[in-house]
Amino acid sequence: MDITSLTAVELGKKIKAREISVADAVKASLDQIERVEKAVHSFVTVDREGALRRGEEVQKQIDDGSLTGPLAGVPAGIKDNLCTKGMPTTCSSKILENFRPTFTAEAVRNLERAGAVVIGKTNMDEFAMGSTTETSYFGVTRNPWNLAHVPGGSSGGSCAAVATEECPFALGSDTGGSIRQPSAFCGVTGIKPTYGTVSRYGLIAYGSSLDQVGPIAKDVTDCAAILEVIASYDSKDSTSIDRKRPGYDFTSALINDVEGMRIGIPKDYFGEGLNCEVKEKILAAVRVLEERGAVAEEFDLSLVPYAIPAYYVIASAEASSNLSRFDGVKYGYRAEDYEGLHNMYKKTRSEGFGAEVKRRIMLGSFVLSSGYYDAYYLKALRTKAMIKQAFDQAFVRYDVIVAPASPTTALKLGHSLSDPVKMYLGDIYTVAMNLAGLPGISIPVGTDSKGLPVGMQIIGNCFEEKKIIRAAYTFEQTRAYERPELAKYPDKLREGLPKGLADERSKKDGQADDQAAGRADGRQIRSREGGGE
Repeated sequence: MDITSLTAVELGKKIKAREISVADAVKASLDQIERVEKAVHSFVTVDREGALRRGEEVQKQIDDGSLTGPLAGVPAGIKDNLCTKGMPTTCSSKILENFRPTFTAEAVRNLERAGAVVIGKTNMDEFAMGSTTETSYFGVTRNPWNLAHVPGGSSGGSCAAVATEECPFALGSDTGGSIRQPSAFCGVTGIKPTYGTVSRYGLIAYGSSLDQVGPIAKDVTDCAAILEVIASYDSKDSTSIDRKRPGYDFTSALINDVEGMRIGIPKDYFGEGLNCEVKEKILAAVRVLEERGAVAEEFDLSLVPYAIPAYYVIASAEASSNLSRFDGVKYGYRAEDYEGLHNMYKKTRSEGFGAEVKRRIMLGSFVLSSGYYDAYYLKALRTKAMIKQAFDQAFVRYDVIVAPASPTTALKLGHSLSDPVKMYLGDIYTVAMNLAGLPGISIPVGTDSKGLPVGMQIIGNCFEEKKIIRAAYTFEQTRAYERPELAKYPDKLREGLPKGLADERSKKDGQADDQAAGRADGRQIRSREGGGE
């Protein structure tokens, strides 16, 4: 039996039925990591011994009947900005390279209570600032469908890990599309819940008013089951919302029926700038839903051009504040050979943060400065409120809104690094949902002429995840899940990276990536030998 090809829910059922042991499930994921990790680099830390030990504990609890949930015994990857007690949590940054939290994030604790087995921490853009997973201090992650392309970001490691079947599911975080866009690029499914549905306690913040934790998996059923486990009210998070039961019963929405569902198609999202193949695949998916009884209609969604500037002003302002705690005093990296406290701050941050993080900190400090606070930051907040009002008006007429998850399929490695503005504009279809606090799901709807996945985004009103899950599930029943060749035939990679892959980038980028990959390989070897302790 090919254990890695199973979905999380399928694997959980077989474990519960004693057809597969937890140890076998964990070993299957760890073995798959050994086969493909050198090529893809989805993980920055793999806790082999800790995962096997945890698997034994979970198996005992399953055997004595104390663990009965759908995720009991199922391996999981965790994005490396979610704290895990005793296991490195780096945010893929040099400044937190050796940080080991003394507590575990609430979303991860909820998974552990349900019996999931954390096998490691996935790569990401440094402090979640990026859309390609190329800004990681530990080296780039590559797209499993084509290793010369990016997996998206910032949750690119989590999405690539699921696509390559290194783990059945993973957790990501979404500040401006960081679950939905890489899910689209990697051909997997990801949900960004309504803001406040999943506790942010233990999530190292980028933009506190925008961040939300969510699941990434192979299909909608898995995502609904995972979201049901991680969603909860948490008094430790002041933004957490108590939705009461059955507000968290997301699996009840797994219904193959969209009869009478009203679907809005914003003209603003399907105009200039959208790749024609992406547009064609998404509109074809809408027609499938129409054939099953849904009613689709185009409409004008105002303020779309203002979403990107409003988002980057607000997110950078919050990042500037949140990242001020990393100063070399309390924890994390500290520079050597400094003179005085202020020089230590300066050298630590200059050496510890990457270029993209510095860029956003400086932008945030600028818009919060006394001379520009009113002109930029307050204006962005007013724009945010107007965007929310525009969505409120749209949801009076429509149950869900359909949009692309990205203007294009996965870009080639290095394409965005030379021009950060291109990377920022790639979030045009996702950032508005974070500004408005809305839930969204990205599901695969086919591939383009280059064989790269196309993702469709389904957006719902606040606290109406069940509607987007129902629409996504109904479409999903019309097509089989597609696995990249890398997941089907991982043994082809035993000799390492495909010849000539490094030539896709400049010599300088290749050397920097090799050095970073070396650091990451060292971390993985140490974590496996040390059991993550």
